[in-house]
Amino acid sequence: MSPLLKMALGVDKISRQFGNVASVAVLLAAVISAGNAFIRYGFDISSNGWLEIQWYLFAMTVMLGAPLVLKLNEHVRVDIFYGRLKGHGAVYVDLFGLVVFLLPVMGLMAYLSWPLFVKMYVTGEMSSNAGGLIRWPAMLMLPLGFGWMFLQGLGEIIKRVAFLRGEYEMDTHYEKPVQ
Repeated sequence: MSPLLKMALGVDKISRQFGNVASVAVLLAAVISAGNAFIRYGFDISSNGWLEIQWYLFAMTVMLGAPLVLKLNEHVRVDIFYGRLKGHGAVYVDLFGLVVFLLPVMGLMAYLSWPLFVKMYVTGEMSSNAGGLIRWPAMLMLPLGFGWMFLQGLGEIIKRVAFLRGEYEMDTHYEKPVQ
């Protein structure tokens, strides 16, 4: 197995771990949301901090879960074209989308979000809401998520090229979503 393919499979492993973190984050967000609603309507007490932690957990869910969705090949596609492709056609379309769209956008977003995170971290920026939280943990999810999505995209490119060369076996079956 080539070093690049080993790297791609290593990225897959970490994406699975990030996906587990995202699963826990969405569960915690739901529990906190229900608890917050119960306390707000049952005892007429509210907390902006609890509302903000839900947003932070949602950011974690989306930004850490998206690379796993790409790895599992469950991301959004234009079904008009993709569903009709047979053989290696779908792999070539994937490669085109990964190289032309995903990598440039994820790279740009990681690049643009990093200085915002650093500024919030250095200044210790806080939410302006009463009882609000520090903002940098939520902002960290942007460069981390975009950066990891970039790496997962590279991994997907490596795996598809290895598949086309007969060096890697992958499931190219795509099931069109039920509408």
